[in-house]
Amino acid sequence: MSRPVVLDGVEPGNSRVVLVVTAHADDAALFIGGTVAAWSAAGWRVVLARVTDDRWDSVGLDEATTIERSARELRSAAAALGVAEVVDLGWPTDTLGDASEVALREQVIRLVRTHRPHTIVAHDPHSGTGEDNLDHLVVGAAVAESVWCAQFDLHHPEHLAEGLEVHGVFEQWYFGRPPGEVTHVVDTASTLDAMVAAAAAHRTPLRNLVNQWRLQARTGGWRIPLLDDVAATDVDDDLIRVVDPLLRSRAAAIGAPYGLDAAEEFRVVTFGGMTELLEVFGERI
Repeated sequence: MSRPVVLDGVEPGNSRVVLVVTAHADDAALFIGGTVAAWSAAGWRVVLARVTDDRWDSVGLDEATTIERSARELRSAAAALGVAEVVDLGWPTDTLGDASEVALREQVIRLVRTHRPHTIVAHDPHSGTGEDNLDHLVVGAAVAESVWCAQFDLHHPEHLAEGLEVHGVFEQWYFGRPPGEVTHVVDTASTLDAMVAAAAAHRTPLRNLVNQWRLQARTGGWRIPLLDDVAATDVDDDLIRVVDPLLRSRAAAIGAPYGLDAAEEFRVVTFGGMTELLEVFGERI
């Protein structure tokens, strides 16, 4: 049985930490930028960890240039969202299907023990049928397992020898195309402009995305004049003509069933799914 959907604003952060772990540089801005900006505005300390280096997410550039531009653009986008810190794990992009999930999990456990987040955010490993990016699913699975393992002192005792401590994350927020189950919807009308600005900062992958859309359209016997114009000008600022209407229309479509002008959807797991324990025996501290 599906749980009732919670319509959420973002509660005051009081300097608590949100750790956002994504596969690629543009994932946070494109999928959950409105919520990330809302957390920042509400006084949360947002740490954004990117797992891959996005070395192939470009068109007409070499790997080294792509890596450098992606890193720079990620930090510009993070600034637009109010992110306090960006961490790069450096895995080769689009290869996580062959990567060691245990090795990736260790890095996320280290992030959890270092930043000690109240909330961790990642791709939903149980995302719906629209999720076709294996990097997303691998990262989501590694993060979900890391939340569990970060609490055990026998998992990676070398962390403890370095001065880190075990840590329990209180909430897990998962996003996807779509999430496996929508439990929370965040009103992002007030932060939609920040999301669009952050997404537009990712000029390198956006140019690659425009190229992909043009190739697919051509195969199907279509052309999209707007994309042809943007590709022909080679002016990065023109990308906003594509990004702005797409992100705004998607946010409006998500929000409409809930009576919101703009929204983002999540599957949220609180207290490891054992909230009954809190409600029956717990008290606020």
